[in-house]
Amino acid sequence: MLRAGRFAGSTVKAVWLLFFVAAFPELLRSEDWLQWRGPNRNNTASSGQKIPTEWGAERNVVWRASVPGRGHSSPLIVGDLVVLGTADESAETQSVVAFSRTDGRQRWQTLISQGGFPPVHAKNTHASSSAASDGRMVYLSFCHHEKIEVVALDMTGKVVWRVDAGNFRPQAYEYGYAASPTVYRDTLIVTADCDTSAWIRAFRLTDGEQLWVRERPLMLNWGSPIVASLGGRDQLLLSGTKMIAAYDPASGAPLWSTPCLTMATCGTCIWEDGLVFASGGYPDAETVAVRADGSGVVWKNKVKCYEQSMLVSGGYVYAFSDQGVFYCWNAKTGEERWKQRLRGPVSSSPLMVGDLILATNESGTTWVIRANPEKYELVAQNQLGDSGFASMAAVDGQLFVRTSTGDGAGRTESLYCLGQKKQP
Repeated sequence: MLRAGRFAGSTVKAVWLLFFVAAFPELLRSEDWLQWRGPNRNNTASSGQKIPTEWGAERNVVWRASVPGRGHSSPLIVGDLVVLGTADESAETQSVVAFSRTDGRQRWQTLISQGGFPPVHAKNTHASSSAASDGRMVYLSFCHHEKIEVVALDMTGKVVWRVDAGNFRPQAYEYGYAASPTVYRDTLIVTADCDTSAWIRAFRLTDGEQLWVRERPLMLNWGSPIVASLGGRDQLLLSGTKMIAAYDPASGAPLWSTPCLTMATCGTCIWEDGLVFASGGYPDAETVAVRADGSGVVWKNKVKCYEQSMLVSGGYVYAFSDQGVFYCWNAKTGEERWKQRLRGPVSSSPLMVGDLILATNESGTTWVIRANPEKYELVAQNQLGDSGFASMAAVDGQLFVRTSTGDGAGRTESLYCLGQKKQP
């Protein structure tokens, strides 16, 4: 009887496991890139991957897909889907599009809004925010009709809920919107900083109900929020508006803030060993390290990483400046270990995979650099398309890259999946 009971119990567990796999296959993938800055929230890919270091339009390409419209929304990988936000500027439409991770076929495209496009900076687009996911749904924010709309879609592209998150109508500089949402436990956190309204809001993932709101200083800023584990607690970090600030991601309550930086940043904070790092911006250039309790600035310099975020690993900060100079600094002291002039301008954020850093400029040139604090060590240099504004994602040894070729009416966007392949 005991053996039969054990067998019956094992059978029931096996049946439930098979049901779970069939119902939620995306939750069981070994690796997914579920939001801006990836699984570790710092643009560092999961360990153990072997990615290609050399590629081109015909080299180490697993597949290439045509992307409708235009956008800087970086790839989100959830289960067998690669998801992007995109916009048709002539028709003034914004949509979410999903491709098969296996072969690049377009699986669905869902129209979110039409009309109401605001003026934007020439480098910005009407689909610059990257998506986030909890493995069950996909979440994305768009700016139109002087507001930020947040949408949730299921894995078939059906809209589950949508909310008007808040106003967004810059006056001094009509440069558009760019901040990406972030998932924290059962909430989606969205920010919008401008000179007429500025706020952080959290929405429940299941139905979009607003859970909390926190007002921000009335200044223009495009930084994206991120949640870090620091000082024994979770902290929601956000740079810009002349400070680095931390909030309780569960309630929105302020934790600390340190005056530093400048008015506008576009990048996302990074952190290590009790320090938080950020860079900007406009109107002043500054990179800074602050203590993650608000007790002050540890070091700073005049390097400008305005749109792109930085990397930190093993006690060293790596940064690709607007001018196309790659830097390595001691994270605790700010001491410059080395710098190498490459080529700018730069908008996309460097990606770290193992001990390799992939740094792309706006022309679509990517330098593969060894993360070596002793010296600059170039591994390879690659060209893909004519642009490099969206940041790469790395999952299971494959790189996902959004790029474009041509200009004006002849401009076309592509999504590449790159992987190691034997060359003929």
